[in-house]
Formats: sequence, C-alpha cells, structure tokens
Amino acid sequence: MEKRLFEKGSPLRFLAVFLSLFLLFYYFNIFFFGITSPGNHYNDFLARHFNYIQALRTFLLAATKTVLSWFGFTSIYNETEILVVGKGTLILIYSCLGLGLMSFFSAFVIAYPKKLNSKILFLICGLVVIQILNIIRFVLLAIFWQHRDGLILDHHTIFNIIIYLIIGLSLYIWVKSAERTSAGHAEN
Repeated sequence: MEKRLFEKGSPLRFLAVFLSLFLLFYYFNIFFFGITSPGNHYNDFLARHFNYIQALRTFLLAATKTVLSWFGFTSIYNETEILVVGKGTLILIYSCLGLGLMSFFSAFVIAYPKKLNSKILFLICGLVVIQILNIIRFVLLAIFWQHRDGLILDHHTIFNIIIYLIIGLSLYIWVKSAERTSAGHAEN
C-alpha cells in the first residue's frame, strides 16, 4: 500500500515533491540573500560574481525606468531605489522581488506530473509574466502611490492577492489542459 501512495503521478507524491521543492527554493533564496548582504556571514565572492538577487533587482529597476520613460517620466535608479522626478522614490526591498511567489510557482510546475516540454515552456512563461506584472506594479506605484497611515492593505498585500489569483487561475488552466489532453489520448 505504501508503495502506491508515492508512485509516479500520485497526489501524495506530487504534494511531497511540491513542498520539498518550495521549501528548498524559498529558503535557499533567503540564505543566499543573507550571505550576499553585508553583515555577519557575508561572502564577497558570491556577492560580486553570482548575486542573482541583485541582478533581478537591477533588472526590475532598469525595466521600470524604461517603461516610465515611455510615459514621459524622468527617473534615476541605484542598487535598491528608483527616484521619479516629481513623484518620489520607490525602494525595492527583498520582498518586492517576487522570489517567494516564483518559488511557489516553480515548485508547483516542476512537481506536477506533466511532460517535460510543457513544464519548461509554462515555467519560463510564468516566471516572465510574474516579473512583467511586478514591473507594471512598480510603474503604477511610481506614478500613483501615496503612502497613508492607517491603511489596512498596503500595495504588497494588494499585489499579492492579485498575483496569486492570476497564478492560481493559470495553474488551474494548465492542469485542466493536461487532463483534457490525457482524456483525448485515452479516447483514441
């Protein structure tokens, strides 16, 4: 009985693989952020040569600056901030980068029992869409956001609700397409 619980394609196996991958990705990102940020366990070599977290932050800042310039806004950025002339400054902290969401999405897609080609294509497209939505968020925040004390929901919470709904719907459609494909093959 135990062997069947974890056989390929079983829900329990999917859940175990998904949770293992999610925890691995999620905590590896936190660990890597810790050792590439100045402080107790800082590793200069990794920070200078393999810092994918700072590379992502720089890409998001540069892309946000580019989109803002398309709309006629002047802005400058440094390693963590973008200043939009006449609007204010956005600071991209670790939680703004979407690494937790990307960990969740990646773990789900990799763990789901589907053909490798489908997984790779959906994974790449999904990660790109997550960051495009993140850039749109930063552009909207740069143009319209005004901090108010006493707000129950901040922009992180609002963005997370929207993005998790979009990702949940995308995953649902992707999973259902696998069921339709396998049902179509079974009929033939």
